[in-house]
Amino acid sequence: MNTDRIILGIDPGTTVMGYGILGVEGRKLHMISMGVVQLHKYNDHALKLKRIFERSLYLVDEFHPDELAIEAPFYGKNVQSMLKLGRAQGIAMAAALYREVPIHEYSPKKIKQAITGNGNASKEQVAEMLQRLLNIPQMPTQLDATDGLAAAVCHYFQRDGGAGVGKKKSGSYSGWKSFINENPDRKKR
Repeated sequence: MNTDRIILGIDPGTTVMGYGILGVEGRKLHMISMGVVQLHKYNDHALKLKRIFERSLYLVDEFHPDELAIEAPFYGKNVQSMLKLGRAQGIAMAAALYREVPIHEYSPKKIKQAITGNGNASKEQVAEMLQRLLNIPQMPTQLDATDGLAAAVCHYFQRDGGAGVGKKKSGSYSGWKSFINENPDRKKR
């Protein structure tokens, strides 16, 4: 399949890092790859960060993305967790910057809104919508992978006219049913 542009999406984490590679051909999207990097086996936080850098750099070198879309850390009550997550995000960003790949950051709410039309959607709802949108035959068991892919799809929607599941260029959809009516080729098979 010919690809005009490749977007790497990353959902940073210190236990599991999710990623997705999105191919763009004209106005058509297709998933190239998605997966997770398991980090729970590393006890030392510095080793986790090293692994995040190595794996992110590998993804950039393997797929040659034109852009990186990364999920921003959400603000929680645990300051230590927030700091660790921010470091993980920064390390993944550094790997992309090392290869001069432009970076775009999106909040979890913005990503969910772009994919499902609901900023409070669950991981399962995001995964189901991606499966329908990209015709993915089998979803991964860990939804961190779909979260990474969702960041890439969100970036596509934001950059290419703001069109997403919740919007279209000539107006707006009132929900999934209206989106399907306007896009009958996107129905679940």
